[in-house]
Amino acid sequence: LLFSLVLHKLVRSFLADSECSELLFNMWYLDDGTLAGPKDAVKHAIHLIQQFGPSLGLYINTAKCELFSRRALEGFPADIRVFHEPNFEILGAPIGDAIFCAKFLAQKRAKAVKLLSQLSEVGSVDPQIALLLLRHCATFCKLVHLARSTPPALVSEGLALFDAEVRRHFCDTVAIDPSDSEWLQVQLSLSRGGLGLRRLALHCSAAYLASVNKAGCSAPLDEFTLQAVTVFNSLVPHASSVSEESLLESCLSQKVLSSRIDDHQFDQLCLISTPANRARLLSVASCHASSWLAVIPSRGLNLSLDPDEFQAALKWWLGMDTSSQIRCPYCPDHQLDPLGHHALTCKGGGDVVLRHNSLRDVFAQFCHRARLGGQLEVGHGYGAESSLSRPADILVPNWMIGKPAAFDLTVVSPLNSTTLNEAGARSGSAAGKAEVRKHNSNDAKCTELGWVCIPLAVETYGCWGAEAQGSIS
Repeated sequence: LLFSLVLHKLVRSFLADSECSELLFNMWYLDDGTLAGPKDAVKHAIHLIQQFGPSLGLYINTAKCELFSRRALEGFPADIRVFHEPNFEILGAPIGDAIFCAKFLAQKRAKAVKLLSQLSEVGSVDPQIALLLLRHCATFCKLVHLARSTPPALVSEGLALFDAEVRRHFCDTVAIDPSDSEWLQVQLSLSRGGLGLRRLALHCSAAYLASVNKAGCSAPLDEFTLQAVTVFNSLVPHASSVSEESLLESCLSQKVLSSRIDDHQFDQLCLISTPANRARLLSVASCHASSWLAVIPSRGLNLSLDPDEFQAALKWWLGMDTSSQIRCPYCPDHQLDPLGHHALTCKGGGDVVLRHNSLRDVFAQFCHRARLGGQLEVGHGYGAESSLSRPADILVPNWMIGKPAAFDLTVVSPLNSTTLNEAGARSGSAAGKAEVRKHNSNDAKCTELGWVCIPLAVETYGCWGAEAQGSIS
């Protein structure tokens, strides 16, 4: 900050000098400055930097400066590099014609693909870590600066080539091969149930328009920006489109614009999906359902999965066939379904009980860490002798106005035949119905004992009920 304040004093001297009044462009990013205008104005600005900079502790390194002009120039420092072609780079962004921008992008893309290849090797050892690195370090983020600084018309084809490389290396990294519809889900953000591998060619118009908006553009908009507006509006419904007025007057971040594209892509994916897949998509897109994909793997904290487990979890999350057309070993009359519904709800073998108890124990640990105390499996033997129910998987004393809270956990599947229609229309409906069932069965006994009944209902895809979210948060 102090460095910027000192530099700002020097830059402002240009504005006060009459010989620099013809400068058309005077922009700085810390110590990287760009000046444009008539040669005499630019020359005088450089002279001012050399004259007044040392008194402020600032010295211009002319050997690292570049000068662009179609004509011969005289009077500039001899060690400044001079270019007469209209193609150059500023702060990692290409400035020039379409051919130059395409070549510039090709060089950046080649470097990014090398990193993708290295992550494929990591994936053979630990695909969970590899996917995390792929999302945060090797895909969208590698070329988003180019997408923000270069008109989509000049880079969209090159970005599409990189998107194809991302898909190929993703398949190598996690050893699964999603179909085109499944790949649409992969490209969605985590908050929309995807894997966060956004397609650059799809989002480059949002990136560019957000950059134009932040730069404080003024009317009339240039041809490239108008083209970007047209491209963006073709990707979203009319209610989410942008106009010239909104681009000039509103604050439109890239997050906001890309979210509009993601929302429309999600809606389109739901439209072409079966009822079961639509229920699955709404569940995986619920609040916090995808947290398991964002966590940093740690075996010490029990937050990592073995490669086979992680691969199976990804296929199940994306709606890929997980059954291999075999019958349930505990229910010979049931063939395992492609979406894994029966495998997650079958009561044979004890897996359902183990899952319930594991969730209960984790919640109890958090209660103890928060110094809330908590007793497990409380209720039987309390109140009316004829009642054998246990309304509290975890009983937390002094939860609300001195009353204990009886937390009762339940895991439900949105693909259950009794909830499928509602789950395919509204996110969290299966968990909501489970909360109602718990209240119907536990409220009377909890009232008798002076407890507060709080159901902790969660769907198999990670969508928590409203009461659970309110209590946990």
